[in-house]
Amino acid sequence: MPRKKLSQPDAGKKARRMARDVIGAVPAEKVIVPKTLRKKPKHKKSLEQNES
Repeated sequence: MPRKKLSQPDAGKKARRMARDVIGAVPAEKVIVPKTLRKKPKHKKSLEQNES
């Protein structure tokens, strides 16, 4: 029975591995907070609008 041919390493995987060595690990993903929660309102709401 003939032996299986060993597969060649994938060029893309090799390039990513080398880049990881040079640059370092990829930072963890961050949750993007909605803009309404990040920014303070420009104008405060008046008391009359809050009561009604």
